[in-house]
Amino acid sequence: MVRPIVTCLVFVTIACPAPSGAAAGAQVSSLKELAGYAARSGNNVTMKPGLYRLTDFLPIDSMAARRERKEFQFMTFSGSNNVFNLDGVTIEVNTALRTALKPPIHTSEFLITGDKNVFKGLSIRCVGQGTSPGGALLELAGTGNTLRDCAFWVQGSYPYGYGDLFGKGGGNVIKHQKHSGVRIVGSNSSLYGCKLFQRAFGHGYYIQGGDNHLFEDCYVEGAVRSTDHMLAETSGPAFDVGFRSVYKNRQGENKVTPGYMKSLSEDGFRTYSQAKNLVLKNCTAKNMRGGFELRTKEGARLENCTAIGNERGFWVSTDATVIHCKGDAQYGPLLFVEGDNASVEIELLPTESEMTVHGLATIHGLGHKVTIRPTDNRNRIRPVPILVGYAQPSAGEGMSPYGQRPSRKITLRNETTMPVVIGERAEGAEIVTHGPVQENAGKNSKIDEL
Repeated sequence: MVRPIVTCLVFVTIACPAPSGAAAGAQVSSLKELAGYAARSGNNVTMKPGLYRLTDFLPIDSMAARRERKEFQFMTFSGSNNVFNLDGVTIEVNTALRTALKPPIHTSEFLITGDKNVFKGLSIRCVGQGTSPGGALLELAGTGNTLRDCAFWVQGSYPYGYGDLFGKGGGNVIKHQKHSGVRIVGSNSSLYGCKLFQRAFGHGYYIQGGDNHLFEDCYVEGAVRSTDHMLAETSGPAFDVGFRSVYKNRQGENKVTPGYMKSLSEDGFRTYSQAKNLVLKNCTAKNMRGGFELRTKEGARLENCTAIGNERGFWVSTDATVIHCKGDAQYGPLLFVEGDNASVEIELLPTESEMTVHGLATIHGLGHKVTIRPTDNRNRIRPVPILVGYAQPSAGEGMSPYGQRPSRKITLRNETTMPVVIGERAEGAEIVTHGPVQENAGKNSKIDEL
């Protein structure tokens, strides 16, 4: 059984009383001093580089009193128009603090609620064996906040080692305690050059509110594990429930199926809300459940983004624009497209594995224009089909069957050697393909060889 390693390192400011005589251009060398500026505005604060342990500032035995006061965050930056220069600063957060605090579900640990703040070089590292009932390590709740060159190491969830096979919300086979990375609910958030290493069951970067968000040169990475490795366990939480999954496999059984690769986390970049003006440039998601699961219907834009080793690479919806992006299908599909009028240009990397993969892409909806080409003319060897008029499997789960969905006026240009399958609910598809058409059950399809 894979056992979680849990410890959190975080540099942050807490909503404590401000130091007397605080002024712009402040130099600080302790968490106590840094915390003094959290509720102030208009300061330029530089912290001396080094390792700072949060338990030295907030001892574990102080958590009971915080819980009584309903102080469920470790630190809250409520001030505005500040610059925090934190290059070389690592704040280590022992996840035992969260266990001792016992916060309500979905409570984040470090909050930025003020507006127009800039955080440079923020490093947060989790350590220890504690767990949280849910929520994120860091939350951007104010307007116009910027994270630049920040890094986050997230641990502390239960059970860790199985991904979402045993549930992720209601109807769990095993009750989860999640721990996600960065939650965004305020508008006009900008993240540049940030790195997130997700070693807990939870999302990397996820948006649950606000508009006008920008991610540029950001990276998120999880870990993966095969279902064969899970099924070899002779003890532990999965063994105890007989490897019963919340998802039905292709045999119609709620059982973990051998031959698949699972991410141990959730999605790398994820939307829940209908975020307007969402832009991602030069971002990479590796070994996550969904690399870029951006199902907002407000026209997300992705440029030069890369998905590697995820259960599914890109999942986009209405009016999305995907250009100069690339990804592989070594553990699952490269692309899911739903909604209406998405425009997708994407490259298929030749990387593959022995794991079971049932599709390269599924496309349904209205008026999508999709181009898939091989990277540098290096084609994948093992064939996996592009499915037109097919839905994603339940919850995107790779071992579950694909259904069919209506699709109309889909334009597909397949420059790869991968085959194409057109479902019976597809109508008016226009397809130019280098790979063979394995099946055409659609109506009024126009097919040309490339």
